[in-house]
Amino acid sequence: MREKNSLKLRGRQIHLDFHTSPLIPGVGKEFDAREFASVLKQAHVDSVTCFARCHHGMLYYDSKRFPERVHPGLENKNMLKEMIEECHRVGIKVPVYTTVQWDYYTAMEHPEWLAMDEHGMQIGQEPYEAGFYQTLCVNTGYKEFLKEHIAELLEELDVDGIFLDILYPRDCSCHVCRREMERAGIDVKDPARRLAYGQKMIDDFKFEISEFIRSFRKDVSIFYNTSHIGVKQRPVLDAYTHLELESIPGGWGYVHFPVTMRYARTLGLDCVSHTGGFHVEWGDLHSFKTQEALEYECFRMLAMGCKCLVGDQMEADGKLLEPLYEKIGKVYERVEALEPWCDDAVQVTEAAVLTPEEFHGGDRGHLNASLMGLENMFDKLALQFDIIVSQADFERYPLLILPDNIPVDERLKKKLDSYLESGGRMIITFESGFAEDGERYMLCRETGIEALRAPLRTSEGGLARGIITNSNDYAEYIMPGEVIGKRLPKTEHVMYAKGVEVARTAGDVQVMARFVPPYFYRSFEHFSSHRQAPSTHRLSDPAIIRRGNVIYFASPVFAIYNARAPRWCLEMMNDAVMELLGKKMVVHDGPSTLFASLNVQEEKKRYILHLLHYIPEKIAEDLHTVEDVIPLSDLHIKLNLDKEAESAVLVPEGKPLDIRAGDGSVEFTLPRLEGYQAVEIRFRD
Repeated sequence: MREKNSLKLRGRQIHLDFHTSPLIPGVGKEFDAREFASVLKQAHVDSVTCFARCHHGMLYYDSKRFPERVHPGLENKNMLKEMIEECHRVGIKVPVYTTVQWDYYTAMEHPEWLAMDEHGMQIGQEPYEAGFYQTLCVNTGYKEFLKEHIAELLEELDVDGIFLDILYPRDCSCHVCRREMERAGIDVKDPARRLAYGQKMIDDFKFEISEFIRSFRKDVSIFYNTSHIGVKQRPVLDAYTHLELESIPGGWGYVHFPVTMRYARTLGLDCVSHTGGFHVEWGDLHSFKTQEALEYECFRMLAMGCKCLVGDQMEADGKLLEPLYEKIGKVYERVEALEPWCDDAVQVTEAAVLTPEEFHGGDRGHLNASLMGLENMFDKLALQFDIIVSQADFERYPLLILPDNIPVDERLKKKLDSYLESGGRMIITFESGFAEDGERYMLCRETGIEALRAPLRTSEGGLARGIITNSNDYAEYIMPGEVIGKRLPKTEHVMYAKGVEVARTAGDVQVMARFVPPYFYRSFEHFSSHRQAPSTHRLSDPAIIRRGNVIYFASPVFAIYNARAPRWCLEMMNDAVMELLGKKMVVHDGPSTLFASLNVQEEKKRYILHLLHYIPEKIAEDLHTVEDVIPLSDLHIKLNLDKEAESAVLVPEGKPLDIRAGDGSVEFTLPRLEGYQAVEIRFRD
């Protein structure tokens, strides 16, 4: 983990969009700075990111350097300045927003600044499509305009930070990028090398702009938004003062935030997460998220060590939609009351997951399937875990998981060996452990695999393992064992993707479950019924094996769970976790829909357990939401803390609970959970 950055974020934020067409008249005609600040204050907001320049390329302040860019319909050219001054007067911080790669005005006025693909066509939307999604290249003269614009914001306005939006690496072949790539000796005919150059260009841009901003003021916050926080941010963290996790359920889904936050919180920067007050996504004007969904999203941020932010877009006439801020206020009032138990709290973890994103990439809408399946599975098991990269400190975690497709080279193998030698425990699944060439298995000694069979191939010649189809063409069966799958009926259970063919294991290996093949794999030449062929009832290759502190699943259990969510995969993984850990930190008798997260404030000698019971539903084609809260009663909780607890109290209510404590564990019963509850557990030295 990096050394913690000194910037501490406010915890009840608003991100206020204002992407307003220059064709709209009377912009801000109803704006009143005192009313604006008052609505925010009443909603318990303590920071609002306001707009300096929008995706239309319009400015919302009295620009002396770029008067031609000031929105032509803006009636009060001091609107942004008045927002800042009045918010500061009531104690609300105001970072300001500016766009980078999307700017319609600039794209129309300076086509020579547009990013170009290898065919010489502009990157982004086509000329006759509605929208401002043409992509500008920051390698062109556009960068000098950006610097002048940012300098004006810092010199003329008392801003608390700069939020720079839309910074994506592009495979750009504009005249400047071509010249710079040729100068650097890059093979411009290779798309991968061009894209790598595009990533470096964006990274260099961030460092340059941050240095430029800090030459004016060193106390402002700086953030570059790419709609996802992942491994690509790691090399450029010094350009950031904090991290903002844009994760709107309407466009990102409900799995994206926890996956992203479990990684982001290991990077040493304070984090805030974006959700939205709208029903679907940005720009969904005059729509309203349900109160229940807003609660779930914000309280989950607190549970995972994140500050809260709700996105909005101001009315064109300059008014805030007060019914929305009444909803936000109800949530933020409770968030404010909980801040003493959230400030400087650190997540307590018992496991770490190596992120597939380090090896295979990942982004909004393109998260690794095994990572999504793992998140959903471990949430149901109440496992407390981080997501880490291979450079991280493994020794901090009692259990390490390599999910489905983590390639291993000599460097990583040596590190894994050292981790095991020091007492670490590992769960490895499917192709994790293969070299990058996909042929050599690197973890033979660790898992006890001595030989692999020749893998089954498709009719096209590719590997059949790991393929999940609608008709389960390559499905096989698994027979649960006495330890892994002990609560399952001792009969075949379908695995919806073919696993790795383990032919032979070492003598000291425990085979904990075996595969049962079907009569044949489904194709046009041989098929049976609607989907997979029936079981032969003949035990075959090892499906789950254990050697020492390593358990290996030959199946892609996490990808299977992401695709089909079979309960038997969840049961078997829980058994494997318990075999290696012995006990989990958080145990409850609630339903699998209960989310539990454990934090600690060491200096205050207390743990904070966050419990949420909201059930997201997919009741629309493209949208998950929450409409109802289903209360739980008499919820029994056991925490294995390895510290002696002396009390448990509902917070912020201050209501004590009866506890049973001893041997490093504490048990209590929560009489009622209605949506969300935090519990403080004080411990002795």
